[in-house]
Amino acid sequence: MSMLYIVSITGCSYLSACLGVCRYPLGMSGGQIQDEDISASSQWSESTAARYGRLDFEEGDGAWCPERMVEPDSLKEFLQVDLRSLHFITLVGTQGRHAGGIGNEFAQMYKIKYSRDGSRWISWRNRQGNQVIEGNRNAYDIMLKDLEPPIIARFVRFMPVSDHSMNVCMRVELYGCEWLDGLVSYNAPAGEQMSLEGQPVHFNDSVYDGAVIHSMTEGLGQLTDGMCGLDDFTHSHVYNVWPGYDYVGWTNESFPNGYVEIMFEFDRTRNFTTMKVHCNNMFMQHIKAFRQVVCYFRSEADWEATPLSFSPVVDDVNPSARFITVSLANHMASAMKCHFYFADAWMMFSEITFQSGKCLHTHKRSPPNHRLILSSNRMVSSPIPSPGDDPTHKIDDSNTRILIGCLVAIIFILVAIIVIILWRQVWQKMLEKVRDPACSHTFYLIHKARPIVYYHVILLIYLQLFSPVPALTSTVVAVTASKAPTATFAQDGVPHYAEADVVSLQGVTGGNTYAVPALTMDLLSGKDVAVEEFPRKLLTFKEKLGEGQFGEVHLCEAEGMQEFMDEDFSFDISDNQPVLVAVKMLRADANKNARNDFLKEIKIMARLKDPNIIRLLAVCICSDPLCMITEYMENGDLNQFLSRHEAEGQLALISNAPTVSYSNLCYMATQIASGMRYLSSLNFVHRDLATRNCLVGKNYTIKIADFGMSRNLYSGDYYRIQGRAVLPIRWMSWESILLGKFTTASDVWAFGVTLWETLTFCNEQPYSQLTDEQVIENTGEFFRDQKRQVYLPQPVLCPDSVYKIMLNCWRRNTKERPSFQDIHRALLESQA
Repeated sequence: MSMLYIVSITGCSYLSACLGVCRYPLGMSGGQIQDEDISASSQWSESTAARYGRLDFEEGDGAWCPERMVEPDSLKEFLQVDLRSLHFITLVGTQGRHAGGIGNEFAQMYKIKYSRDGSRWISWRNRQGNQVIEGNRNAYDIMLKDLEPPIIARFVRFMPVSDHSMNVCMRVELYGCEWLDGLVSYNAPAGEQMSLEGQPVHFNDSVYDGAVIHSMTEGLGQLTDGMCGLDDFTHSHVYNVWPGYDYVGWTNESFPNGYVEIMFEFDRTRNFTTMKVHCNNMFMQHIKAFRQVVCYFRSEADWEATPLSFSPVVDDVNPSARFITVSLANHMASAMKCHFYFADAWMMFSEITFQSGKCLHTHKRSPPNHRLILSSNRMVSSPIPSPGDDPTHKIDDSNTRILIGCLVAIIFILVAIIVIILWRQVWQKMLEKVRDPACSHTFYLIHKARPIVYYHVILLIYLQLFSPVPALTSTVVAVTASKAPTATFAQDGVPHYAEADVVSLQGVTGGNTYAVPALTMDLLSGKDVAVEEFPRKLLTFKEKLGEGQFGEVHLCEAEGMQEFMDEDFSFDISDNQPVLVAVKMLRADANKNARNDFLKEIKIMARLKDPNIIRLLAVCICSDPLCMITEYMENGDLNQFLSRHEAEGQLALISNAPTVSYSNLCYMATQIASGMRYLSSLNFVHRDLATRNCLVGKNYTIKIADFGMSRNLYSGDYYRIQGRAVLPIRWMSWESILLGKFTTASDVWAFGVTLWETLTFCNEQPYSQLTDEQVIENTGEFFRDQKRQVYLPQPVLCPDSVYKIMLNCWRRNTKERPSFQDIHRALLESQA
């Protein structure tokens, strides 16, 4: 049966609801939440009605105040907020009634109840089972409290609690982000208990908010709490909890059919693209990811007769926990029932997320066993099935083991051959062939090895053995290097950073650091830029934005910052107001190299003075911890900003969502190009240009930043090697991935991807239909240049002239890519 549909992608990457960053105020203080969406059980008077319960507002009599005093053990009074849609809520703020000194009422304690449908209310409990939240100690200070675990709700009630009779008043704010998965409940068997070295290990879903008897029904819990379990399940992200806490697990002894059934209910009929399941794989303890999953879909009242089947490759080599991406082949459904088959004695999940689109109209769907293949300028339907798309496809385990054995043997044979060649001292001729880009036969043979994991292993061995060649400096090899950065030159004479410098891609604080060729750095070394020392006591912590190996990034308010700035820089606020800033802070345990890198970063940042580049404002380096203070824009990063908006048009009118016009999208993209034009004029290479690294201010002002990598929200955008998120491969050029070359030309490639993100409103990750390994494989197609490479499709809003700019940014030959000056000029002309 065929159906016509139009979709608006609202899914996100697998950590879309990250606890560390999903902390945006939802509109009590900002006014986005309307008065009619705020209600209460009662009120003192009209001037203390629910609509006055907004954090940091002094309207009316200064707060919401219930009619009666709050009595011990009484939960009759509440302030209720309707968010109009499901939200992922991670933090709450409360405040009492000050009213310019005439009020002194506040809630010392409170509880929270929430609901997803307005009928079933759930009492929030922390991870230790406590319901009471510590409130305020005076009438004017704001008290922020993390919700651990976070909640997924549309309706939230604040219920003041007291151990004695007292008058209370409250002002509140909710922090979080929209719940894009659309999942309202999952039903699953209750988690079980393992005996490990004589000690019980519990894998129950301890924060599940539905009914739990022999099974879990009509609720959400640890599988949607944004917390991925560690590789070793006996450890936990959360303190004061038991081993195994982060996982929900089952043993096959309890399931004679060999599978665990989990049913997922969604808020509406959706068009499903993928399901990502985070699984433990400690096979030494007889724990493995699922062997096969079979999913049934329900769009109306009945379940579809034909299920979808997917079988991942069973991994007996790497014990790391991992996300397994299941292609759902654009099935339309409001409910899904999946059978996860055991691959060993135990199966353990910590997160399950979905990428889907909202179904608004009906249209013909592509025939079964067809998948969408991206071509250079359009999306086409191809009858070539892949294992992830064919519902009848299953992997023969015995054949897989034979294939793995053969591939391992091939690896050892290749290593032996290479050693013999080196021993006979003829390897120099091989290197000369490798330097020739036209010599792609060896890589083609490597590419023919399947699965992609073994392609990557062979590539890794190959590049490690031939690492003396500057043009074959691999980022795969680079992440294990520890030498000081050195500049090398490719055949085209463009300076780029060699393997050791790729290590610093993540930076001291977890953010990207600009790559500066050694020649440029030498020119800077003789110049000193005065950066004022800022008093630490004038910094007020707001929230932690992210962290890296040796440092952290904090959002702070700085008082009196205007007095420390150059004459050529001014803030768009009055002198007596605090300024929102980002503070990069070096940890006390940082080693000497990290300290030197941090000071080097200050030196680089001090040189950057452009309207579209985040500015270094001041430093705190007279004492530890070392800090650098940079601008921060009030609207956050461009990725999150666009994700909260929609294109102008009929769809936006239906959903009542905030909109951004096409002209404003182009205006923002033009500013990014302008900022990159400035960086390239200094011979600086950004190396991590993406919407997550662009901040948004008033009137769509854009400034390029560098700490997106430090934020857990975007950990899914980085390819993990040895447990570290280091390579943004979906934004990287083929030569950056395969050859380790980071140049202005590779930044141009990343700009093309950033422009694509902007015009798609960041509704999906680039190459979302490809796994990380397939993205790497696609770069091999660019290297071979046999016209089989996959390009990102033309966005709906994108005119041909702008898509041509993107395609030019993705040219194989770096010399054929446009400069940022050319891009900036072309974008200006497209708006004329």
